[in-house]
Amino acid sequence: MSEINSLKLENQKLRNYILLIFSEIEFSKRIAEIKQNFQDSPDSQRIIVPILDRLSKIKSEKLDLEKELNLNQNDNL
Repeated sequence: MSEINSLKLENQKLRNYILLIFSEIEFSKRIAEIKQNFQDSPDSQRIIVPILDRLSKIKSEKLDLEKELNLNQNDNL
């Protein structure tokens, strides 16, 4: 693979990583809003569970990219 193609691939992975961060933030905000708006409601959990599942997948994907791109902050110290 040429260096340019390699850089393009790395760039795409970094953009995906950034999108995952934004998605994680947005889903976390939504969960907080739902909890606030549906306090003491049985519907709260029904609504939140699928979002939590997706958030878990996002975190997993993000962690994989962190490892692949050597973005782990603890390793860089």
